[in-house]
Amino acid sequence: MTRALLLFVALLISPLLTAAERVVSLAPSLSEIMLELDAADLLVGVLDGGHRPTALTGVPSVGRIGQLEMESLLALQPTLVLLWPDSISRAQRDQLTQFDIPVLVAQPTSLEQLAGQFALIGERVGRAEQGRKLQKQFAEGLDQLRQRYHREQPLAVFYQIWNRPLYTVGGRQIISDAIEVCGGRNVFADLRLPAPQVSIESVLSRNPDVIFAGSGAQLSEWTDWPQLAAVRKGQLWEVPDKGLERPSFQMLKAIEKLCEVMAQARP
Repeated sequence: MTRALLLFVALLISPLLTAAERVVSLAPSLSEIMLELDAADLLVGVLDGGHRPTALTGVPSVGRIGQLEMESLLALQPTLVLLWPDSISRAQRDQLTQFDIPVLVAQPTSLEQLAGQFALIGERVGRAEQGRKLQKQFAEGLDQLRQRYHREQPLAVFYQIWNRPLYTVGGRQIISDAIEVCGGRNVFADLRLPAPQVSIESVLSRNPDVIFAGSGAQLSEWTDWPQLAAVRKGQLWEVPDKGLERPSFQMLKAIEKLCEVMAQARP
């Protein structure tokens, strides 16, 4: 069953489910969504990874990304687990299914799916009205950005996740969707993996107008390739907001910052 179909089925059956009162979040982005739904009081455990919001300081930890402490999770007796599949190992995902705990899988591959996720999670935790409100605001905000930053000829964009080895985002990754909102085109949108490894030669052949990376040090390595349009035009930029990599409502503001930077680019 495809992820899109699973989401559709979950939306159909969610009204029949009792609102969860004890929620464990297994991804920082899902913890953020709980905050955005004004449902932080329902969080009894979180999986840590990166910066933890101040509002969640007192919430017990159930481990870190890739290192779920299953006994700690079970001891919290959750009535719902919010799961980003890649945040834990396959073995632990399989183990979760053995326990009688409702699990909501949430891994949007597009901004439209992310908007629907606000409504879905809101329904499951008794914040249906707030979830629908966030969904509407997010969709309207994206439409405004698309209109404001539309380009007749999209910018060719290379988004670098890591440099050694070289990783980027594929077409089924939500950041690729964000690039399109800003009037760009992910030069590796044809790759289906969320985070494919690519070669320098493949980047050279696709010749992006713009290169984004996580740091100036990573970007400086591209100056060894002056034949790249992005290098010739001086369009090597740091990712303006790391919120792009955490799919929650705050991503709307992060996309706006990305659009503002891309608006400076010459095609």
